[in-house]
Amino acid sequence: MSYNTREPRESNQVVFGTRAVIEAIRSGKEIESLYIQRGIGGELLNELRALLHEYNITAQQVPVEKLNRITMKNHQGVIAFISPIIYQKIEDIIPAVYEKGEVPLILVLDSITDVRNMGAIARTAECSGVHAIVVPAKGSAQINPDAIKTSAGALYKIPVCRHDNFMQTVKFLQESGLQLVCCTEKTQEYIYKPDYTVPTAIVMGSEEDGVRNDIIRIADHLAKIPMYGEIESLNVSVATGIILYEAIRQRLGPQTP
Repeated sequence: MSYNTREPRESNQVVFGTRAVIEAIRSGKEIESLYIQRGIGGELLNELRALLHEYNITAQQVPVEKLNRITMKNHQGVIAFISPIIYQKIEDIIPAVYEKGEVPLILVLDSITDVRNMGAIARTAECSGVHAIVVPAKGSAQINPDAIKTSAGALYKIPVCRHDNFMQTVKFLQESGLQLVCCTEKTQEYIYKPDYTVPTAIVMGSEEDGVRNDIIRIADHLAKIPMYGEIESLNVSVATGIILYEAIRQRLGPQTP
């Protein structure tokens, strides 16, 4: 299910040069990442910094060697990557889902940094009817051509919502009537206990750190996937598929042969 209304871009575009990046931002391009050389200044760069503040865009200060590895052309110490997708706001998605008479199912990805995991998760989420994916602005995988390819194009179809204040966004989901179900090993309850037929946001954490403690503390349910082998964890994209399809199983209800 998609709430996108604009045509997707085919791949990440690299824009370099201070004036070019300024114009890209002013024209409404979605900035995936922005790098500025450490120690540089000037009137034009001050104009760029003011624009970043106005549009709430985060830039990374990096050594010139990193910029030169991206391009040896005259980048003037500024390089931006334009996202191949248009990020949306979860505050717009939730009311739209309710207005359609549907029960929201939102996937929250806490610090999933591997682009192929992101792509695989998006593919499963789109197939299972997830209404939107929510990610933090910092510490999340880039939506780049590798992610798009791994998702089999699903990232063009499912809304992705990227927010700076991640905790505030998670709390907004609760305030909008969604239960928070955190998939974590820090519980004795299995993923089969929560009732997913009600409005739900499923939270998945990184394989290294799991779901952050601030979210675990406010969650309505903590749920883990039963494990019987010697390996202690699943790939996060596989784990996401397991819990999503438990939600779908419940939402489908009893099925006749």
